[in-house]
Amino acid sequence: MALHLDWAGVLTGQPAQWIVSGFLTTIWVTIAGMLLATTLTVLLLALRLTGGKVGRSVVAVWVSLFRNTPLLVQLLFWYFAAWDLLPLNFRQYVNDDHAFSILPGNVWWFTPEFLSSAWALGLFTAAFLVEEIQAGLYAVPRGQIEAAESQGFSPLALFRWVLLPQGLRNAWQPVVGQYLNLMKLSSLATGIGLGELTYQTRQIESYNAHALEAFAIGSMLYLLLGLVMSVLFNVPHSWQILRRAAGRQHDR
Repeated sequence: MALHLDWAGVLTGQPAQWIVSGFLTTIWVTIAGMLLATTLTVLLLALRLTGGKVGRSVVAVWVSLFRNTPLLVQLLFWYFAAWDLLPLNFRQYVNDDHAFSILPGNVWWFTPEFLSSAWALGLFTAAFLVEEIQAGLYAVPRGQIEAAESQGFSPLALFRWVLLPQGLRNAWQPVVGQYLNLMKLSSLATGIGLGELTYQTRQIESYNAHALEAFAIGSMLYLLLGLVMSVLFNVPHSWQILRRAAGRQHDR
């Protein structure tokens, strides 16, 4: 018996609007989570390298806590538990309508669901990025560090100008992998009601029972987003490698 797929039930009308809305929400929450994860990673690395024993201990506890706790549990905690601990006036302010809350594509970011999702994704991913980049820092030649120290670089300047740029180059592929993983894991935010792509495909299933078509389109969009992210992250890095190789060839 041949399987008949009705694509019109997904690519037209209300279901099509849900798909577009979910896809754009996935993009925006991924961007927000990446920005937060990157900022936290830089701060945690600086604390680990310049904070002495106390700083290293704090980062170790951070990494252990967030890497060993399932992301879905973290999402549920931030949304259902931690959110209620915030001041009531702030929560009421977030729940009000604000013009600045609307991102391109009519995605509302200043909501409990979006903020909790981006926060959880950022904290979770930062715990992995710290270790990935730390491994890249260990690969920086010792002579580079000694040269910087001989020039009077402070520990923070050494990290900012010598260790971090070279460590990022060494760990770039694993870092990109973590960003892609963040995008994929954003699908778990459906558990707290964020209207991202997985949430919307499931809504189509309930709306008109076109489950196969909806999840097929959703899977293709996740794949497309992953490919675009890979190109955007890797093309500049590859270009820098080619330029350095061409420069070395020219020097010869």
